[in-house]
Amino acid sequence: MAIAAVARCVGRCYVSPAFGESEPFRLSERRFLKFSSSTNSDPAGSRSLIFGGKSHRRLSFFRPIMATDESISSRSSDCVGETKQINGKQKNIVWHDCPVTKSDRQELIKQKGCVIWITGLSGSGKSSLACALSRALHNRGKLSYILDGDNVRHGLNSDLSFEAEDRAENIRRVGEVAKLFADAGIICIASLISPYRRERAACRALLPEGDFIEVFMDVPLHVCEARDPKGLYKRARAGKIKGFTGVDDPYEPPLDCEMVIQNNRDEGLSSSSSSSSLCEMAEIVVSYLDQNGYLKTP
Repeated sequence: MAIAAVARCVGRCYVSPAFGESEPFRLSERRFLKFSSSTNSDPAGSRSLIFGGKSHRRLSFFRPIMATDESISSRSSDCVGETKQINGKQKNIVWHDCPVTKSDRQELIKQKGCVIWITGLSGSGKSSLACALSRALHNRGKLSYILDGDNVRHGLNSDLSFEAEDRAENIRRVGEVAKLFADAGIICIASLISPYRRERAACRALLPEGDFIEVFMDVPLHVCEARDPKGLYKRARAGKIKGFTGVDDPYEPPLDCEMVIQNNRDEGLSSSSSSSSLCEMAEIVVSYLDQNGYLKTP
């Protein structure tokens, strides 16, 4: 690239006011610029740039432009409605509306977005039901997505531990993501232990009334512990896992959920008899969705 072209590019670059007007542009070493390594023109022995026949010390002009509270405020202080309180903290943000609405998206895929929140003890069959339900919806030509409690910890929530505060944050994040899926018109199936009513209620409050469908897997502790598909109860009883729901941490069953599903058999959910019961349970949820208008254009 010609030096003149580079100079024109420099003239068009924007630098945040946060860096101050007195700080010069800094030019980084680029292969398309002409270099000189002559120690005569540069006593320090470092490479130089040649602009207009003159040698200049190598500087960096491609400095990252970062948005800071100060720089945002300086540009938007005269804009009404820019400041909003979120979680008790003042943020310089404003919601940006899009002309394509939730109704438009729902009409496009011929279904209504919602969140099916499957809660219950470890080993109660939440993930198995979620997969069976997703398959049943797929067979009907309906789009769904599963947010599994373990799966989200591989990516979205990989930074969270199993301490009380992080477990609460885990639920909050899944609730927010599930809300986005529902807003896109997708039937989002969230499968998590989510042991506390308060946290489940907070996720419910994120969505319009009726769009949060709570499904309680009502399976006794002794049945879940007998199944123990991941060996977690055994480890918890041995003291290797602390704060495990059902062992040394409570589970608060829903008081007013949309559906209660019982599966009190002691055998694992992978047997042929259990597979048929999973299909039956999935059909219960599908029937609810169908009766309440979620499987057709609203």
